[in-house]
Amino acid sequence: METFNIQQLQTDLTHKNPRIILKKALELFDNIAIAFSGAEDVALIDMAVKLSKDIQVFCLDTGRLHPETYRFIEKVRKHYRIDIEILSPDKDLLDNLVKKKGLFSFYVDGHHECCGIRKVESLKRKLPQLDAWITGQRKDQSPDTRQSIPEVQIDSEFSTAGHPLIKFNPLVNWSLTQVWDYIEAYQIPYNELHEKGFTSIGCEPCTRAILPHEHERAGRWWWEAGAQKECGLHAGNVKDNGTS
Repeated sequence: METFNIQQLQTDLTHKNPRIILKKALELFDNIAIAFSGAEDVALIDMAVKLSKDIQVFCLDTGRLHPETYRFIEKVRKHYRIDIEILSPDKDLLDNLVKKKGLFSFYVDGHHECCGIRKVESLKRKLPQLDAWITGQRKDQSPDTRQSIPEVQIDSEFSTAGHPLIKFNPLVNWSLTQVWDYIEAYQIPYNELHEKGFTSIGCEPCTRAILPHEHERAGRWWWEAGAQKECGLHAGNVKDNGTS
């Protein structure tokens, strides 16, 4: 890992092409991984395998994903001939939640407790093993929580005093249309749910297809009021915006 100044690096990468950001990330860090779940992340994997033959990819299996999503993960693994590390929730924490509150507590209590166990806890176990990670976040995914995302940052949510974690967001300035233009141009795998009106895809009980003219993340946790559609993986977005 090279030494660098995070502020200078952000200045250098501001508004740069995603391939340039991704190339710089892979040059700076050997111990870096792509967090994979959706269409944006596969675009990043496609770019990354053209830059390096040795990339780390991990995926959060909440135990509640759509069947189509599990098939999608396998398609990506085979298409790129890469290993994908599947992270599962802590059994004891999950068993305790389900025993006390059942399988659908999020419809009553909100999604954060369930996401905290099924997603965030798994991520907390993985990220201390890395020096940096790469996400598919885009500014236009959420006007309320993602408008201020930089191309590179110190991850305020998952860093520790002795282990600063660097987070790269190469697609931050791309639109959804640009993502799909890339997918179609390079004929890369995508989740078949996209053909059924799903845009942002999470767990099966918490995701629906969107209606015409709805925002792309309107189908996530649709029963909850408000527009802060975050599960906790990028909780720093909410804090940094001063909204929690």
